[in-house]
Amino acid sequence: MSQHNKTAHLIQDIVYMVVGVFFAGFALRSILVPNSFLDGGVTGASLLLHELYEWPLSLVIILVNIPFIIMGYFLVGKSFAIKTFVSVMFLGLCLQYFPFPNITTQWNNMILVSIFGGFFLGLGIGFGMRGGCAIDGIEVLALYTWRKIGLSMSEIIMAINGIIFLFAALGFGFEKAFYAMLTYYVATRTIDYIVEGIEEYTGVTIISGHSELIKEKLAKDLGRGITIYKGERGYLKDSFDIKHDCDIVFTVITRLEVRKLKRVVSSIDPKAFVFTNTIKETAGGILKRHAGEH
Repeated sequence: MSQHNKTAHLIQDIVYMVVGVFFAGFALRSILVPNSFLDGGVTGASLLLHELYEWPLSLVIILVNIPFIIMGYFLVGKSFAIKTFVSVMFLGLCLQYFPFPNITTQWNNMILVSIFGGFFLGLGIGFGMRGGCAIDGIEVLALYTWRKIGLSMSEIIMAINGIIFLFAALGFGFEKAFYAMLTYYVATRTIDYIVEGIEEYTGVTIISGHSELIKEKLAKDLGRGITIYKGERGYLKDSFDIKHDCDIVFTVITRLEVRKLKRVVSSIDPKAFVFTNTIKETAGGILKRHAGEH
């Protein structure tokens, strides 16, 4: 990678990190903390300690994240650890000194607080992850634990959050624990969208005896790049020994074009086998852009 590209990527990462920190700080200072709300993950553990012992949240978040920064250094890499350290320190400073407004003073609906607190916190953590750091280190802990005991990362994260929510229920009641679960759910869904779903495409695989016509239609009429796998058709129950060579066609389209593509394929071969899978993000290749995109 050229020096120019490295600099451009570094600037992009810094922008993501700064935006992420401010969104996370806004969620905490303007929405969650004024309403004594909790969350899951490492941020939730920090909020729980803040509520239980009234320790400064800015200091708690820094101290709680230090072990995960060290883990990240060994498990992920030096660059990740440095970016995470800088982001966490910056978040702590923002929480301590930046004048985030309390926008929920007149809110009487705690569900709104939970949803929008989780949404903005998810934006912050998600943009931080796109910048190559972890404002919330629960996945670093899950990665470390996964290597030690072999459970899936999802199971580990669920177990960690279960412990946090249990303490929340014992210390503050089940209502607050349930709100914390809702906040965490909204945050995780927002993170998924920011990290994986900004450019969501659909991969389409087509198996047909009329693959030549289908390839021509996709390339010339729909303007799509295609990839061909060499395969075999046949192997049916009553004619297992009969097989035919075929081209398996793969292409990537937007979700809005799935119906159109299926119609084109069906007009050529109504018996064609077509299946799709979600592709969260793409890079390179030939992808047809909509008007106005760059």
